[in-house]
Amino acid sequence: MSLTPARAIDTATRAFGAHPGFRALHAKGLVATGVFRPSPEAARLSRAVHLQGGEIPLTIRFSNGSGNPRHPDWAPDPRGLAVKFYLPDGSRTDIVAVSTPCFPTRTPEGFIELVQAQAAGPAAAWKLPLFLRHHPEAIRVLPRVAPTLLPPASYATIPYHGLHAFRWSDADGGERYVRYTLRPAASVSRLKPWAAKRLGGDYLQREIVGRLAAGPVLFSLEVQIADPGDPTDDPSAAWPKSRQRTTVGAVRVTGLDSEREQGDDVLVFDPTRVTDGIECSADPVLRFRPGAYSESVKRRTEGAP
Repeated sequence: MSLTPARAIDTATRAFGAHPGFRALHAKGLVATGVFRPSPEAARLSRAVHLQGGEIPLTIRFSNGSGNPRHPDWAPDPRGLAVKFYLPDGSRTDIVAVSTPCFPTRTPEGFIELVQAQAAGPAAAWKLPLFLRHHPEAIRVLPRVAPTLLPPASYATIPYHGLHAFRWSDADGGERYVRYTLRPAASVSRLKPWAAKRLGGDYLQREIVGRLAAGPVLFSLEVQIADPGDPTDDPSAAWPKSRQRTTVGAVRVTGLDSEREQGDDVLVFDPTRVTDGIECSADPVLRFRPGAYSESVKRRTEGAP
């Protein structure tokens, strides 16, 4: 049976429980406002309007990866940083990034199998090895991912990775594939699990509120540029560290957003929402996302589990 968005959301609901009104994944989060200013190098790499100069307003969301909105901040989990750019013509484009450097599988079907195996209770003892047998790429990814699941001191002190490749086209017709990284200006080592647990289940939420009250939070937007032959359709495959990296702008998180996600407002960050000068790769996980988001939004707005 082929994987459908409805089946994917059903799996997440079984794994994390039914939480009407919340996202199927990254349910717990906090919305902020900010601005983006591109670097001079950005316009050389892409003709996208938000990379040409001047400030672009943003909506930003920090989150935990779990589909349970009561999942404690100290628990092992990927963290998310999603950015929505409001373009001069009224359109929008999004970046979705997480604290893990690679996706665990090549395909959305593999990811759903992993969620099922992890949520299997005692049966996970045999289901996880079976999953790894069927998806050997996960064996390669797990050693890189595991350290990033430790609790951070703050949402503001860890890097976030856009796991998918995008094709950037410049004004002269040149093209290259890139992957995004949002690097924090502040850097603090991760916490030991017991130290984070002492801070309480919502310590990351409280910390970022206090940090923003004291001043802006800064990230640089960096792209890693692929060489010919580097895989652009496999989010589990890292590109060599030797590949060129270029800073293409700065994200300045200026404060909390008290207006979004109130009442009937539904905020969606979709990495396939691109603009001229940026195109999606053939990555099947990337291509699957819009349908899954639409299904999740439908259930959020209808209050269905």
